[in-house]
Amino acid sequence: MSLPLVIVNPASAGNSTRGSWPAIAADLATHFGPFNCAFTEGPGGGRVLAARAALEGRKFVIACGGDGTISEVANGILESGRDVELGILPSGTGGDFRRTLDIPARAADAARALRRGRARRIDVGRVRYLNHAGEDEARYLIGVASVGMSTDIISRVKGENARRPGVARSGRLKGRLTFAAAGARTTLSLPKTSVVVQLDDGPSRRLTVANFCVANARYFGGGMKVAPGALLDDGEFDVISIGGLSALKILTHAHKLYRGTHLDMDEVVAARAKVVTVRAERRGEEVALEIDGELPGRLPAVFEIVPKALRVRVP
Repeated sequence: MSLPLVIVNPASAGNSTRGSWPAIAADLATHFGPFNCAFTEGPGGGRVLAARAALEGRKFVIACGGDGTISEVANGILESGRDVELGILPSGTGGDFRRTLDIPARAADAARALRRGRARRIDVGRVRYLNHAGEDEARYLIGVASVGMSTDIISRVKGENARRPGVARSGRLKGRLTFAAAGARTTLSLPKTSVVVQLDDGPSRRLTVANFCVANARYFGGGMKVAPGALLDDGEFDVISIGGLSALKILTHAHKLYRGTHLDMDEVVAARAKVVTVRAERRGEEVALEIDGELPGRLPAVFEIVPKALRVRVP
């Protein structure tokens, strides 16, 4: 029987995983056991390595990195068509997907959870959208996708990490503080996005939003509990629309997003659906799309739930 494969993204956590990998590997070997490893060499690498591992007969593939790395590895497994279990060894800036699964942030604790944990089947979303070249593309969503302020925040975070490699891990700035700082700068410019949304077979509705989220999991943006009621195995997306907020109100109520108490605000609307269609209101306008902490393209996008399609090891 082949050993588990750990797919490591050395560029995750603002490039600091590259230097911290020996310590992470030591914790994994001590608290989990023997494994093989492979390193990604650029964007999309995790997807390719995971698909290859699944087709070669691996039964357990572990993603070491942030939300983007975990999503890539999950996509590779799903695209292979093989029933392979996904494991998570966190080492990234956001850490949002592992929060929903209650996976520990520390490498030693996460390694113990990988050894002692159980397999759980979760839903995923299949997303069709336009890539940066304007071509139709599809991928799977495991966490949260969004349009609006979040795309600008993520762009700022990635730019900051690129300019200051290592800052995402040093001083534990890798999560909430990194995203909060970028969020504050974005809020001051207060971008608004106008979209047309359809849930399942319902009527299309025009929305002007600060942010619009299609959530399979609960967290995004470095710990914001944007969809507090989201369940990974209920066969539906949680759809959260945040609109009509002034810059002052966004800043003074930001704590509600982290606590998951924002749904009681008049400007926030929540719904559930199996299929979500989103397009820009104005023809020809390019509205960026965020999926699992990455920026793969733009609207229009169609989200379809795929019930219990992925096995994930959880504590």
